[in-house]
Amino acid sequence: MAQMDSLERMRKLVDELNAHGHRYYTEDNPTISDKEYDALYDELTALEAETGTVLPDSPTRRVGGNILKGFEPHRHLSRLWSLDKAQNVEDLIAWATRANKLIADYNAKNPEQPLPDPEYVVELKFDGLSLNLTYSGGELAQAATRGNGEVGEGILAQVRTIRTVPLTIGYDGGTIEVQGEGFMRLSVLEKYNETAAEPLKNARNGAAGALRNLDPKVTASRKLDAFFYNVGYSDRLPFANHREMMAFLRENKFPVNPYIAYFSNVEDLVKELEGIVARRGELDYLIDGAVVKLTDMRTREALGYTDKFPRWAVAFKFEAEETTTVLESVSWELGRTGKVTPLARVEAVELAGVTVQNCTLNNIGDIERKNLLNALGTRVFIRRSNDVIPEILGKADDEEGGPIVAPTECPGCGSPLEMRGAHLFCNNRLGCKPQIIGRITHFASRDCMDIETFSGKTAEQLYEELSVREPADLYGLTLEQLVGLQRFGEKKASNLLDALEKSKSRGLASFLNALGIPNTGKATTKMLADHFGDLDRLMAAEVEELIGLPDVGGIVAESINQYFRDPLNQASIARMRELGVKPEAAAPAAASADASHPLFGKTVVLTGTLTLMTRDEAAKKLEALGAKVSGSVSKKTDLVIAGESAGSKLTKARDLGVPVLEDEEELVRLLGGAD
Repeated sequence: MAQMDSLERMRKLVDELNAHGHRYYTEDNPTISDKEYDALYDELTALEAETGTVLPDSPTRRVGGNILKGFEPHRHLSRLWSLDKAQNVEDLIAWATRANKLIADYNAKNPEQPLPDPEYVVELKFDGLSLNLTYSGGELAQAATRGNGEVGEGILAQVRTIRTVPLTIGYDGGTIEVQGEGFMRLSVLEKYNETAAEPLKNARNGAAGALRNLDPKVTASRKLDAFFYNVGYSDRLPFANHREMMAFLRENKFPVNPYIAYFSNVEDLVKELEGIVARRGELDYLIDGAVVKLTDMRTREALGYTDKFPRWAVAFKFEAEETTTVLESVSWELGRTGKVTPLARVEAVELAGVTVQNCTLNNIGDIERKNLLNALGTRVFIRRSNDVIPEILGKADDEEGGPIVAPTECPGCGSPLEMRGAHLFCNNRLGCKPQIIGRITHFASRDCMDIETFSGKTAEQLYEELSVREPADLYGLTLEQLVGLQRFGEKKASNLLDALEKSKSRGLASFLNALGIPNTGKATTKMLADHFGDLDRLMAAEVEELIGLPDVGGIVAESINQYFRDPLNQASIARMRELGVKPEAAAPAAASADASHPLFGKTVVLTGTLTLMTRDEAAKKLEALGAKVSGSVSKKTDLVIAGESAGSKLTKARDLGVPVLEDEEELVRLLGGAD
């Protein structure tokens, strides 16, 4: 009975303390003194110790617990999309024009259920760390970073320390994901730095560093805040528009930024954006722009997404901020491809909330164009734009300084450098240590072979002590070799070997990205994997065939073709395959396909869910008929086959006027049956 009484009192204390906390931290309207709050808090702490019970939404969970061993990956229930950028008003108007045209086209095809006239909502774009919170049955079950948009890092213990984040919500109807931004107020940063042993340089790094710190007590000490602006996933909760979604967030005690504005025309919207820029310096937190969205949810669904961005939203980036500082020195940095680029070191200066010390100079031609050949020690203009490394714009006065001299020898190995186009290159790719270490590190990175526990330091140690000179060497390593290395115990060695073994089954797209083919990136290698479906087919492809693919021009096609014609690259790939690496995907198209078939030689994209056969089965049948199955829609696509719940690819096909087949029985007939 006493236990029940204690639990009832705890429930009342938790509810009362959370209500006071919401008024204090979120509404900035406290109704009791700190002394009174502390007395209630101490009573709750004593009861928790006495009963051995801590309620799910108890404020005592916010102080931070034990140090974590590492962050666990968390797959989001719904993808967290990036936003396309409008660098200026013209870009913004162009985005609105495109959106309006898509709405008009949709309404012309669907006159019985037209979309409403466009309405825009403007929100501030906060400059901190993206958060994705998962609530199940009304309780905070997980919190994660954005990561790559599909998989982030679980930071539940850290997010619990943010006083404005609700640990429980009134909605218990299922699972939802709520997205927002964790940040550190500028006033909190200033107060923190007054007593900190190691002062923080800026609020952005203070927030990101706290949320990605394995010790939640460190997170708690930073006194972070958060704003929330989106319900990214819900298994039962429909919203008609953005207003309803924001009302839901407020009703469930999520901190929502007080600024939000709605407009029915772009002209008024642009005027408001100008006002936000003018008021930017008055805020107690960093923003780097504003986000403009269409408010109607049906419209959002109809407009859909590109491969990267929603068509119904855009980030309006503030004009780059500029200042002047002294150019102190220029070093020449060597990358994994052998390219040598200049990096400027400037006198430390605050710019857009960040302490700037390094700036980009691109290449020696850029230095000449900006009249910087004799600028060392002089004052220069710098600009920081869109969260990238700042750029030196030119000299701020006519003062003559010391010379910037381009190297003639590789800073990594001393080999003679060659000018290719606008850049300097080291051609000693087999004997240049920084290049080799860079290639191996890239090969093991997350977007490539994703070899867990691997780092640049690991690559350097393996280079020095085990003569690892190329990625293929990694798969020949043994436990005996690794345990003999400094700082490599048996557990660390076993973990690395397990990670290497796991990486052998990475998909073809990841493997191609890991190879580091010049002039290709993640998007291009995925397209190649989708199109060819087989490594041998890609390696045998001629330039003419490659040029016919989406977004592949002459330079990229030549790079791909030359890479796979290089005997050293061929030998390395062959060795990896002998050691168990299996990046191959689907089987190639049948060579005996009937050239008279209407799908022979056509580029086809499959999207949505098929009911009479799987998409894999359909793809194999298409390839057997001589069709090329692609993973992305472009002007070169001949046909899109759309099943149920088709999304952005179907929208893009309609935008481009690509023929669409939505009759699955007709598809079965074309493919010669579903068996």
